[in-house]
Amino acid sequence: MPELAYVNGSIVAVEEAVVSAEDRGFLFADGIYEVARSYNSKLVDLDRHLARLERSARMLDLPLPMPLPDLDRTCRSFYAQSGLPEAILYLQVTRGAGKRQHAAPPELKPTLVMTVRAIAKPTPSEFAVVTVPNNRWRMCDCKTIALLPTVLAKHAAVRAGADDAIFVEDDETVLEGASDNIFVVKGGEVYTAPADNRILAGVTRGRVLEIIGQRRLPVRVEHFKRDFMMAADEVFLTSSVLTVVPIVRIDGRPIGGGKPGPVAQSLCRAYWDLIREATA
Repeated sequence: MPELAYVNGSIVAVEEAVVSAEDRGFLFADGIYEVARSYNSKLVDLDRHLARLERSARMLDLPLPMPLPDLDRTCRSFYAQSGLPEAILYLQVTRGAGKRQHAAPPELKPTLVMTVRAIAKPTPSEFAVVTVPNNRWRMCDCKTIALLPTVLAKHAAVRAGADDAIFVEDDETVLEGASDNIFVVKGGEVYTAPADNRILAGVTRGRVLEIIGQRRLPVRVEHFKRDFMMAADEVFLTSSVLTVVPIVRIDGRPIGGGKPGPVAQSLCRAYWDLIREATA
């Protein structure tokens, strides 16, 4: 089964998909996106992803190509045509295509692009990461396609022989990973940064916080510093694609003895139990 692309209603093989050279996503990064995964031939938390997409669109005064219920049905129908039981659905909306000018003319029609691709490799059991300076804008809670800082952070991780990067402010405040959220476990308590304008409120982050609440684990949604993270018993990340992954090294230093910790492993199992139940 070929990996598929959807462009404004047309479905073709990914390698055959094209968009206009004057699309504002290409010219200005004037667009938003979401990434959802599937399991057992069902999309996971698509409703939450689309709700966040709608919020991002409101923040940018960017019209969606269709009402949210119609977009939900379009996503599910498109994914079903792939026949892929485990896949990544990428969804992108831009302000549309037109003559290059910074102020978009009001008559533009939004561009809707989706791709569905098979998950190429299993979820990793652990990660090594590096910290990088936070060089992003102050609307990180809006999931835009302007991802150059993330690209540079990922390049820095690869050059250091690591798997991912963590954005840290000039005052050493830890924010989030380049494409995921960060949790710290210390002294029996779980910490994660609040979902303000400096991080993206991840869908999986929200699920994990719900699991933590159900288990009555002590949790603090508050900012913490890099030194606090480096001295933690455990650190783990969450994302829709990776789910829950323990971090065993940061900037070359081992965390919690350099092995996945019990809290992260338990939350990972609980998250997968939830996914299996939701997609049964």
